[in-house]
Amino acid sequence: MTATTHSPLLSEAGQAVERHWRELAGRRRLYTIGGIVFMVLAMSGSLWFANESNAGKFFDRLPYLFDFVGQMMPRDGCEIWRALFDLPSPYDDGSLKYNYPDGRIYLTETFYLPEYFYKMLETINIALVSTLIGFGLGFVLCFLAASNLTTRRWLRFFVRRFMELLRAFPEIVIAGFFLAVLTIGAVPAIIAVSIHTIGALGKMFFEVVENADMKAEEGLRAAGANWVERVWFAIVPQVMPNFLSYALLRFEINVRASTIIGAVGGGGIGEALRLSISRTHEAKTLAIILLLFCTIVAVDQLSAWLRGRLVGRQAFEFGRGG
Repeated sequence: MTATTHSPLLSEAGQAVERHWRELAGRRRLYTIGGIVFMVLAMSGSLWFANESNAGKFFDRLPYLFDFVGQMMPRDGCEIWRALFDLPSPYDDGSLKYNYPDGRIYLTETFYLPEYFYKMLETINIALVSTLIGFGLGFVLCFLAASNLTTRRWLRFFVRRFMELLRAFPEIVIAGFFLAVLTIGAVPAIIAVSIHTIGALGKMFFEVVENADMKAEEGLRAAGANWVERVWFAIVPQVMPNFLSYALLRFEINVRASTIIGAVGGGGIGEALRLSISRTHEAKTLAIILLLFCTIVAVDQLSAWLRGRLVGRQAFEFGRGG
């Protein structure tokens, strides 16, 4: 009987690699399980703490959510469109609930702009003006914060810390302060959103500047150009498409922020939404929500299209197959 021996499938080096791979795989599974357990415990603890700190006990009040949703259903589906376009309601009883035509903004003797469209324009105006202010000041500050353009470390440190301070507080906190000082209206909202936008855009801008190609700047430096000329002719043409793309993205964010600030007295559509909810005017509430949804979708789509034209579609196709 002939004895046969079977050679191992892997060499000693291959077996060592396999053992190491198994150790790494086991460690990764352990880290994954530990991470999931930690997340579950952290979320459970956070929900418990939030429920204990909530005056009405969140979980106790949760069943009443469906009662609120039911109260927001209008008696007639057409009431939503009447509230949206300020058309007379057959249910008008002289109360504020059905006084849709009273909100009309007449541009001529016969042509009017519906109230909520006018309020939405106010919100968009707050976001637009804030974005322009933030873009202008962030544009100036970003070059002073970039390490490849500003050699003075103390100046870079000061500008970066200043921008961090501007974006440290949410817009609604800043708005609350200015609303207390300047009274309610659109101006405090513009100031609040602008302050946060300067800090946010300034940070994104100087990171773009630090990744710019410096060959053109070096050439202008060798030709005797001053700092402003080097920035304007060598750096700005490279970074401007990305600057505009970030500004458009920030405009989308500012439209939402302006709506929230409006709910605390900053004017615009947010204030109208808060009032309609507090008064249980269901048709007005749903009309405003519908208008908000359509407006935000339109702004997002327009912004995405413009950003695609500015920086190229390839910037939005990372990870896609060819």
